[in-house]
Amino acid sequence: MDQIIEHEVTAQKRKKGIIIALIAIAAVAATIWLLRTTLKSSVSRSEITTAKVETGSVENTLNATGEVLPEFEEILTSPIYASIKNVVMDAGNNVKAGQSILTLDKAMAQTEFDKTNFQMQSKRNEIAKLKLDLNKSFFDIQSNNDIKQLRISNLADAVENAKRLFKAGGGTREGIEQAELNLKVAQLEKKQLENEIKSKQQTMQIEIKEAEIALAIQQNDLNSLQRKLQLANIVATRGGVVTYVNKNIGATVHEGDALARIADLGSFKVNGSIADTYLDQLRSGMPVIVRLNEVAMKGHVVNVYPSIQNSIVTFDVQLDERNNKQLRPNMKVDVYLVTDVRAKTTRVSNGAAFKGPADQDVFVLNGDKAERRRIHIGLTNFDYVEITSGLKPGDVVITSDMSEFKNAKELTLKD
Repeated sequence: MDQIIEHEVTAQKRKKGIIIALIAIAAVAATIWLLRTTLKSSVSRSEITTAKVETGSVENTLNATGEVLPEFEEILTSPIYASIKNVVMDAGNNVKAGQSILTLDKAMAQTEFDKTNFQMQSKRNEIAKLKLDLNKSFFDIQSNNDIKQLRISNLADAVENAKRLFKAGGGTREGIEQAELNLKVAQLEKKQLENEIKSKQQTMQIEIKEAEIALAIQQNDLNSLQRKLQLANIVATRGGVVTYVNKNIGATVHEGDALARIADLGSFKVNGSIADTYLDQLRSGMPVIVRLNEVAMKGHVVNVYPSIQNSIVTFDVQLDERNNKQLRPNMKVDVYLVTDVRAKTTRVSNGAAFKGPADQDVFVLNGDKAERRRIHIGLTNFDYVEITSGLKPGDVVITSDMSEFKNAKELTLKD
């Protein structure tokens, strides 16, 4: 009986200890919450950033990335299959129109040019021989035709003589018929020969025309080779800065391979990139804000590339100030595509305090206090946030991150 009582007493003591421990934990948690609430009800002015609510325009933007590129860049390519013989200019050098950049070994192209030129001379001789042969053939046929004409005249005289002889009683009807038959045969032979002459004339014209066409094709090939040989002296066609040169002396280059690039660094554009999910909002002519460090430059989209690579769409931006001195080739910049603009609206400078949903709380300065206030946000961009309700022009708002004061209704500002 004594053992049962002892167990009950032990269980009650253990239960009482657990309850006391839970109460102690709750008290500590409540104390910590009260301390945090009390300690975090004040903030130093030096720890926060503020902005004054004003009236102005706000652009709604899509964030994109961009790279600064020369607006005009010429790519010099190899006009022939050759090898690099000598490099005159290096990347970064200024060049003027007509200055040599590099030279190519033109031996192979020159050999092809000489071969084509020889073939042309041979073709000209072939045409001349063809004309001589055709003229001789035509002359032979014409001579035969003249002979046929003389024979016809002779046979016609024979017919008349046979008729006179028959009237005089010295000839026969068969003699007249034979003479007439001979005349008809000679006339048919002459007609056949005339048709042959006409056909030979047409054949002559066709054969000579074909030969002349073949010669003209070879002449075009020769002119093209001559032009390529002239272009093989790689020179700058306009002034600018050399941004790239193939300096691999002795390397073989094919026709169309890039040898050098010349850029006009007095004018720049921006090549932008954005996710293809925004493709339906991207259009030519839409306003753009390009931010370079602390400088904002305006422009507009001039070209949207139709191809999509790795879910990225690219586009070109023409800047209003294309010759800004801060622009450099291959610089990375932030690009903001303006999808909507609202003028004469209530706005405040953007900051870390404005994040999350359209309805959110901010702290508004009132003397030495900062009061929590519920606002509604409209359009936003890198610079400004549109306030559709909760604030009025002249209010001063804390724009820094105030998430650690999310439970405070009011803050005291300390100097």
